[in-house]
Amino acid sequence: MKKILLLLVLCVNTATAQRLFHAVVQDSITHETLPGVTVSVKNTGIAGTTNNLGIISLDNIPAGQQTMVFTSVGYATATITVDVLNNGGKTYTVYLAPNEQTMDEVVISSTRTNSRIKDLPMKVEVLGQEEMEEENMLKPGNVASILGDLSVIHIQQTSAATGSTVIRMQGLDGRYTQSLRDGLPLFEGFSGNFGVLSIPPLDLKQVEIIKGSSSTLYGGGAIAGIINFISKTPVAKRDLSFMLNRSTLNETNANGYFSQRFGRFGLTVLAQQNMQQAYDVNKDGFSDVPKFNTTIFHPRFFYYINENTQLDAGYAFTYEDRKGGDMQVINSTADDSHTYIEKNRSYRHTADIHYLNNINTANRLTAKGSFTNYRLNNNFNGFDFSGSQTSGYFEVSDLVKTSKNDIVLGANYSGEFFRKDPLSQGALTNYSYHTTGLFAQEGFHITQQFLVEGGLRADHHNVFGWFVLPRIAFLYKPEKDLSLRLSSGLGYKTPNIFIPENLAGNFSRLLPVAVGAVKSERSKGINFDAGYHIRFSENATLDIDQALYYTYISDPIIPLVNANNTISLSNAPYHINSYGTDTYLRFTVHELELYFGYNHTISKQAATGNTVYLPFSPQDKFSTTIAYAIEGQWRFGIEGSLEMNQYINYNQRVRNIPFFAAMIERKFGPKLSLVINCENIGDFRQSHYEALFSGPRTSPVFSQLWAPIDGRVFNAALRIKI
Repeated sequence: MKKILLLLVLCVNTATAQRLFHAVVQDSITHETLPGVTVSVKNTGIAGTTNNLGIISLDNIPAGQQTMVFTSVGYATATITVDVLNNGGKTYTVYLAPNEQTMDEVVISSTRTNSRIKDLPMKVEVLGQEEMEEENMLKPGNVASILGDLSVIHIQQTSAATGSTVIRMQGLDGRYTQSLRDGLPLFEGFSGNFGVLSIPPLDLKQVEIIKGSSSTLYGGGAIAGIINFISKTPVAKRDLSFMLNRSTLNETNANGYFSQRFGRFGLTVLAQQNMQQAYDVNKDGFSDVPKFNTTIFHPRFFYYINENTQLDAGYAFTYEDRKGGDMQVINSTADDSHTYIEKNRSYRHTADIHYLNNINTANRLTAKGSFTNYRLNNNFNGFDFSGSQTSGYFEVSDLVKTSKNDIVLGANYSGEFFRKDPLSQGALTNYSYHTTGLFAQEGFHITQQFLVEGGLRADHHNVFGWFVLPRIAFLYKPEKDLSLRLSSGLGYKTPNIFIPENLAGNFSRLLPVAVGAVKSERSKGINFDAGYHIRFSENATLDIDQALYYTYISDPIIPLVNANNTISLSNAPYHINSYGTDTYLRFTVHELELYFGYNHTISKQAATGNTVYLPFSPQDKFSTTIAYAIEGQWRFGIEGSLEMNQYINYNQRVRNIPFFAAMIERKFGPKLSLVINCENIGDFRQSHYEALFSGPRTSPVFSQLWAPIDGRVFNAALRIKI
């Protein structure tokens, strides 16, 4: 009798064991494991959710063929049919296809954990594929315009003659925002003077913007935040498109893009030609828009070694010839009273490589690097200067995920080598900078609603020494659609004589950095963000986001004009405080989208005895966008902004700046579309209120630029897909 009872127990246990279901759920594109996916057995009450590793285990499933249903917000529902009694204990791998309409499900690479937006303890703003395609039709030459649409970002033109531009975030100078391309730092030092202008939107998948101190993630310079430009990758379906654009400012753009995956190999190619004639908008005899000719060629090659391992390598070439100044000189009709000219001819070569190995569902190894050579020949009103900068960056990191932890360990090296040509004039000398860093980051999922993430970076600079940068961040989701984030970290910025916002293209006055006399800048930052997502129906949603931030910078580096009119760097006798709030609402219903943003930022010098505001940063900025589409036929858009309470040097307040733009797109089937666009409809220009230069024409003194100077602009773009 005992033997019979024992046999019955074993049979029951065996049957129970065979009624188990095990699966790991991954994103079908990135192969990232997906936590929080609901898995249910159809027509039963049995269900569960995947853990932090994307793993699910269900037991006591009814015998026989069962349909397992996988659902997650932002992904298409997936189903599989299994025989729970005869699966041999198999662990199924299930891939969910992202729903690109849901921004919360976009995977972010800039935070190193390759997590979804809603699972990050730091606020990340994403401009996705749709925005990139739209920008390519409106401003195909660069992405400066689309970045300026965000209320927290201010795009400032620093030179009327050359059209150079800097990006300001959270009220701070452009040097405090770090630009990346696919996670690799770009455009630092000598090579950074025209960086943003050379990034076209056509081969970009998305732009990731981290607001606030991020130096622990990527090293020095990420004090105000990070802007990471993410390139497209090939898929099986061919993407071949061409675009032609012409504006009323005599700008012509022609570009083409190809992308396709061929089995284990893939290729993307961007080719672009931009041509702009010099244009004197206010008829004062000087160019308000420079003459330039830009050529860009950017191929990338992909090798998919196996399902979990990928290698890609790319090369980017940019050539630019840019002229600005007296229109008669530009047009080759100079005389004794018309001699002023600024000319820049540059060549940029960049090679990059990425290696990705998903060792298993919980371990990802990444190695990447880039090598850039930038050469500039500059003529500033007769003063010739030429030099080159070679830059290198190499990094290896490992991401390990457990049921409760996300751990990142890594090391990186960056080098910057400037060489002045022997025949060049001026006091600048060669320099070599090397920075080696180690970094670690751990995210601990205390519960499914509460995440704590800590990080530490140690950098050693061969000239300016050690920097230790801790960081901590919290994410709390009291309910599914409400997220609260708090993060804080330290940052630094080493001295570099090539400060775009202070240089304005005049290398003749620059003196080398006085090592030992100038200290590195140090920063402390804290950011808070609350986001709420409301879904009224399947086709109607509202996103509300409120952010608060504060940044403290000690020993800020400023340019000093010496008695002999040369420029050197020095630490200011004050520190900088920048604090503010950023609010946005995004409402969508069917094909209608409404966006409203408001930013309030106070950036000022502290400990000076008087309130001195940092220049060129509006204290209040309102932004709004209305977009409507008729699928496959029309698309309409209107945007506007109002910049208020902006100061230039010496606390001089300037006028408020209204800006309006409108566009209309007509689609002739899926392969042909035409866009008509108008920027600055109200024709607000600085030259309406003051002269843009003073002094003699042969050596003019240009006014500080605080508003648009190119006026109302129309453009028409034609896109063809083959």
